[in-house]
Amino acid sequence: MSDRKIQGMQVVLLAGGLGTRIREETESRPKPMIEIGGRPLLWHLMKYFSTFGLNDFVICTGYKSEVIVDYFTNFNLHNNDFTIDMSSHNSVTVHNSNFQEPWKVTIAHTGGPNVGTGGRLNRVKKYVKSDNFICTYGDGLSDIEIPSLINAHLKNAGVATVTVTKPTNRFGVVEMDNALVTSFREKPQAEGWINSGYFVFNQKIWDYLDDECTLEESPMKRLSKEGSLFGYEHLGFWQAMDTYREYQLLEGLWAENRAPWRIW
Repeated sequence: MSDRKIQGMQVVLLAGGLGTRIREETESRPKPMIEIGGRPLLWHLMKYFSTFGLNDFVICTGYKSEVIVDYFTNFNLHNNDFTIDMSSHNSVTVHNSNFQEPWKVTIAHTGGPNVGTGGRLNRVKKYVKSDNFICTYGDGLSDIEIPSLINAHLKNAGVATVTVTKPTNRFGVVEMDNALVTSFREKPQAEGWINSGYFVFNQKIWDYLDDECTLEESPMKRLSKEGSLFGYEHLGFWQAMDTYREYQLLEGLWAENRAPWRIW
């Protein structure tokens, strides 16, 4: 696949949910704006895509969308030192602008926190122009090989491709025969595959969506039934941030310079 095909693809980020299971961090901001290493999780996700030449983003906002709007409209001010001259009509001078990004960012207000993921995606149809595009959740990080995912999608020629992974169990597994421990495995991978996001869709996906649907329910079931949904297996790093414990895990990986998604 040519670099042009990769670079021309848009990325839709679902960033409108409430994040009730990590409420201690989401009282004042949406979950994708929780900071890892001093930068919003959304920034980490976009930096990762950007390393593969994907720089055209559509962000679906909902809960506390104003936080996302402020961050991107004042991106230079959030990421650099600056001086405001209040005697000269509040003119602003940005110092040492080291965080310039080649991004085109469309922010779409896609409804309140109860709108389903499919509904949010459907509401940005008018902004998504590329023949194929990526869509993923704004609250998880991975080291997935994006070009391989896109290649698999184009090769299968389906409407949709979903990345699947085998998460690590939270607890170790102990197998016993009566009172004798026959096997002890510390936090092994789960047996089955789960949806980790990182979808690739072509323009036919709009036929499966409406403003009220949840992407992972009727659209995915219908695509599967029709033989138009393919899976891309990823056995590397993937971590959603649904709980405070998972936030601490991601923060720790970054602080220890062991973050698998940090490839820039």
